[in-house]
Amino acid sequence: MYSTFATIIIPAIVVFVTTFYSTRFLIRYLFGAGIIAEDINKAKPVRLPSSGGVGVVFGMVFGILLYIFGTSFVFNPVLDIASLLAVALSISLVAFVGFVDDINVKAEKVKSTDIMDIREGLKQWQKPILTLVGALPLMAINAGTSTISLPFIGVVHFGLFYPLLLIPLAVVFVPNAVNILGGFDGLQPAMILVASGGLMLYEIIFGVGTSAYMGAFLAAMLFSSVLAFFPYNRYKARIIPGDSFTYAAGAGLAAIMIMGNAEAFGIVIFMPWILEFFLHARRKFKVRDLGVLQKDGTMKAPYGKKIYSLCHLVMNLKRKPVETDVTLWLTMLEVAFVVLAFGMKLSGLL
Repeated sequence: MYSTFATIIIPAIVVFVTTFYSTRFLIRYLFGAGIIAEDINKAKPVRLPSSGGVGVVFGMVFGILLYIFGTSFVFNPVLDIASLLAVALSISLVAFVGFVDDINVKAEKVKSTDIMDIREGLKQWQKPILTLVGALPLMAINAGTSTISLPFIGVVHFGLFYPLLLIPLAVVFVPNAVNILGGFDGLQPAMILVASGGLMLYEIIFGVGTSAYMGAFLAAMLFSSVLAFFPYNRYKARIIPGDSFTYAAGAGLAAIMIMGNAEAFGIVIFMPWILEFFLHARRKFKVRDLGVLQKDGTMKAPYGKKIYSLCHLVMNLKRKPVETDVTLWLTMLEVAFVVLAFGMKLSGLL
């Protein structure tokens, strides 16, 4: 037991340190390279380095490789090395798609996702196609377990449909869904911290066998990396997460659910992003989550009483909301769904 937890805790600490200092380096480097985004939520719009997810990915992959290194010289491997490498490759490929989206910075503002922005990015239809590549490593090793216990339905055996259909759907949907909810300081890393922390606790408490160890390990890598990144993105942010962050974090969540056999639990805690997906779909994904900044520093919902995002819902419910209100409310919403998921598990619904 000591060895098991040590091989999670030690890489997690190294991941935290690696991400913290690599992000500090990236703040200077990305800004100098012109990979920037404009924060229009402030009274005076400010340009910040973007694509902070590069540091998060570097930290996560470094942690996975550290475990693999340890199996060669320190301890006997419990986790399958091929599976770990497949996960690292999957996250890296999906994150690369986000990075490509981040680096398309224009000298002049252009119309992008219903707002004028200096970053144009990939077209909406290109993103799911490109992220599909990230599913190939997990499909190749036939990752996960094809038997899933679904709420209110029971145990379902998916057979070959699991690696050939469900895995690519998950790897495409989860990162793209995470990507559409954001735009406020600290929002994306805060929600990912709650989700990955919930998955880690689930695997430790309820997980069985090697899949639980794998899920807990991957969740710890994601949690530690995002925790190290969070101080740089909390209000007032010094770096923008960018699509490299949202895509990498989404791919990480998908990998945890698949490899840790936590799909049913994961669906429940992922509900805020699922709701956001359907809200955006009502306007054919041509939606801005950002509010209209008022002279007193508060925000007004961009489409009035029409709700096309959970962010719009907060702006309509909260009297004179400010940027930190949106982050706090939606983070607490994610906490509520994590608590709900644990409640469903304890009551036998999961």
